[in-house]
Amino acid sequence: MRLFVAIGLPDVVRAALSRLQSDLRVGRLVEPDNLHLTLAFLDEQDLPTAEAVNELLGDIRAPAFDLRIAGLDVFDRARPRLVFAASDRPEALVSLRKKVRVAVRDAGVDLPRERFRPHVTLARLNRALPQFELDKLGAFLESHGDFSLDPFRTDRFGLYRSTLGPDGPEYDLLAEYMLDDPAARP
Repeated sequence: MRLFVAIGLPDVVRAALSRLQSDLRVGRLVEPDNLHLTLAFLDEQDLPTAEAVNELLGDIRAPAFDLRIAGLDVFDRARPRLVFAASDRPEALVSLRKKVRVAVRDAGVDLPRERFRPHVTLARLNRALPQFELDKLGAFLESHGDFSLDPFRTDRFGLYRSTLGPDGPEYDLLAEYMLDDPAARP
């Protein structure tokens, strides 16, 4: 199974990002139902490893927090490979990601070291974009560079399976883990 751990987005956030995508005329758009913020990509894992990951993720205790999506960018400016909406980096998000990575590693999954740049992928790009598509991309980024959404409450994260198909990946939520929200206590 191809697995990843991510924060799913509320319907209102996915709808706003989908409207933004309608102006993006370059690349392969991520389906609105597939929009998420990745905490860890586990790649292909067998069932026993997936079960161990699930159990260890279920032991994570972390607070709920507010998350804000603002700004657009691309990875690898020289040869853009994807367009994304950026997320802020509240300490609670950074801490949650660290806990997720520890749990995943404790389950036996080897994760590469990487800089955490929280984002929601909007479109994947071909490596060799012709100049006219680079121009379209530049115009999109310039005209929508001030894109911003109101903060939203993040009170859960999930373990997802990604199934690659001819029309793109399909994501299935396998398990969901709640974050502690002191404001919701009686």
